[in-house]
Amino acid sequence: YLDCHSGISGDMFLGAMLDAGFSLDTLKQVLAGMPITGYELQLEQFQDKGIRGSRFQVILTDQEQPAHHLSDIMALVDASTLSPRVRASVRSIFHCLAEAEAAVHGTTLEEVHFHEVGAVDAIIDITGAALAIETLNIAALYASALPLSSGHVKTAHGLLPVPAPATLEILRRVAAPWKPSPAEGEMVTPTGAAILATLARFETPAMRIERVGYGFGRKSFPWPNCLRLCLGRPLGVHMAGADNPFPDTDWVTVIESNIDNMTGEALGDLMERLLAVGALDATYLPLQMKKNRPAVLLSVICRVEDGDALAQLLLSETSTLGLRLQQVERRKAQRTQQDIETPLGIMTIKVKRLGDRIISAAPEYEECRRIALERSMPLEEVYEVARQVIKNTIIKE
Repeated sequence: YLDCHSGISGDMFLGAMLDAGFSLDTLKQVLAGMPITGYELQLEQFQDKGIRGSRFQVILTDQEQPAHHLSDIMALVDASTLSPRVRASVRSIFHCLAEAEAAVHGTTLEEVHFHEVGAVDAIIDITGAALAIETLNIAALYASALPLSSGHVKTAHGLLPVPAPATLEILRRVAAPWKPSPAEGEMVTPTGAAILATLARFETPAMRIERVGYGFGRKSFPWPNCLRLCLGRPLGVHMAGADNPFPDTDWVTVIESNIDNMTGEALGDLMERLLAVGALDATYLPLQMKKNRPAVLLSVICRVEDGDALAQLLLSETSTLGLRLQQVERRKAQRTQQDIETPLGIMTIKVKRLGDRIISAAPEYEECRRIALERSMPLEEVYEVARQVIKNTIIKE
């Protein structure tokens, strides 16, 4: 959860993440594999109004930084060794910035020149933000309302009112909540706004706080100029341990859409493609939609890092105009395989456990099918033989 009482910038976001446990060495190692030069990273312990935290800054060693087009930045990201999740997040954030700049200046996406946000420092801030979220295993990001300050900010286009037009356009598109602030000067930068608009939800979660990080900015206010980051777990989620029957707990993304105008053949092909590219599960449920149209509810479960790629596939390959994405907790029982001796030979079974307690055990379908074919037996008889052995040896009454 991001407490944005003093606004947000890319540097403040990274400062808070570094203060909460993200490693500067990890950031340096990843950036070393990207084709960018002319910078140094500075991280210092800082105190403001009695609060201690971290202040991060990208120091440019080359005075002249080139303007970039969106395609230049996308090519740089695609040529990197970033993970698919980080790469997708960086691309999405820059695409968000480009759309806002194009809307403000009345140009196309490719005509946009990234002056402030296209410089090396912003590429580092955005890459670092996405990398920190992955490294700290942050499954969901939330943010508070943003401070609405006044004054002007100096840009490549001259003096512009605060909030900068691109910042305002970014946050307008996601209906970001604002609250008046007595401060003058820029408190929410375009980079900070794009990070929030792309990766965060403007809600206050019910959670147990485990770590807090403070990322300081460079302006001076009557209050601490910091972004406060709270890391924790939703209420009801417990750490793995001896008393926890769900030691294997993680987060997944669920993607849903109602579809009423695709053929059965196309839907069948879609499910095969989803599973082939990394979906953990995909299902269709029958629906009755408006005008009495029969339809299906498509539901896809995937790893959090695969959510963006699968959403892009669905928007590209189906007739749907929109998707619903949410990240949910997944609790899993322990599953193991075990060989048992039966009258039909050695068979492999799958065993389900919660802690030290065996809940159930069952034979594998493919193995039962193979034995049924080899012995010319009904499949159900093979299952029954395996079940009796399981009952007498694995799950004893």
